Amino acid sequence: MAYDVTGRLIEIFDEQQISEKFRKREFVLEVQDGQYPEQIKFQLVMDKTSLVDQFKVGDEVKIAFNLRGRGYNKNGQMMYFTNLEAWRIEPAGAAGAAQGGGYGGQQQAAPRPAAQNQNPTLRAQPSAAPIASDDDNDLPF
Repeated sequence: MAYDVTGRLIEIFDEQQISEKFRKREFVLEVQDGQYPEQIKFQLVMDKTSLVDQFKVGDEVKIAFNLRGRGYNKNGQMMYFTNLEAWRIEPAGAAGAAQGGGYGGQQQAAPRPAAQNQNPTLRAQPSAAPIASDDDNDLPF
C-alpha cells in the first residue's frame, strides 16, 4: 500500500545494522493534523537508508511510503507490528506545490493507486507465515 505525506523533519537517527543482511534508518516527520501536530516515525531500509542524507532537521519534505505489517509467534502468543517504510523523499516544494499540497494540513497521508508506484518491487506484499519458534526470531524485541 503506497501513501504520500508532507511535513517537517524533526529528527534523523543514525543507521542501524540489525543483522548481517538487514539495516535500517529511522526519522521523524511532524505533520499538521488539524489543531495538533502529529510526530510520525518512518524507516528507510537497506539501500534506501541514504535517502535522508541530503536533508536536515527543519526541512519540509514529501515522503512516499508503504504501510507494512507482520505477525509473528512469540512464546506461543501471536504478536504484530506495523512499520511506515519510506522509499522516496523529496523537497516539499518540488511536487507538493504543483499539487496544492504542503505543510500546514493541506495534504494528509493519502493512498496512491498502485499504477503510480514508481518502484513496484516495494509494493506491499502478503506477509510471510508466522515464525514457528523464538529460535528463528531475529526481531529486536
